[in-house]
Amino acid sequence: MPAVLVGGLAGCSDDSSSGASASPSPSGTPGEVKASNNSSVVTVTGAVAHLDAAGDGTLAMTVRNSGTVTDHLDMVGTPGGARGKLTGAKGTKGNGALNTAGIQILPNGSTTFGSSGGPTVTFHHVKGVTGRHTLPIILQFGVAGLVRMEARVTK
Repeated sequence: MPAVLVGGLAGCSDDSSSGASASPSPSGTPGEVKASNNSSVVTVTGAVAHLDAAGDGTLAMTVRNSGTVTDHLDMVGTPGGARGKLTGAKGTKGNGALNTAGIQILPNGSTTFGSSGGPTVTFHHVKGVTGRHTLPIILQFGVAGLVRMEARVTK
């Protein structure tokens, strides 16, 4: 039985198992990534984690869906298993709204996390900031799948 568990965990960490295709921007710039899967084409730009010395703060970024189906950001993970808390945009339906699937991003739509009245991602006690002042994060989209990237970090 332990061999089955190890095999199962190893499969979870393999990006190819989800069918998602993710690639950083051509310049390799932290804070940018593009992923596509199942008619969702998600581009993340301007990802910046604003963290204090305790690892508390927020994530600002713009997420654009140039695909043909609605996608949702379900989860934001950080090193050590920490997760960001998602909050939907205030008084809105459509892009940026929180529903049972996560933060909604319509086809050919976008939303900016951390903007006034927009959706938010809040972190508590995050660890894992690199010497390059980046934070490795995993974004879980309902359609595009798991997307690994690095957010720039400011204090």
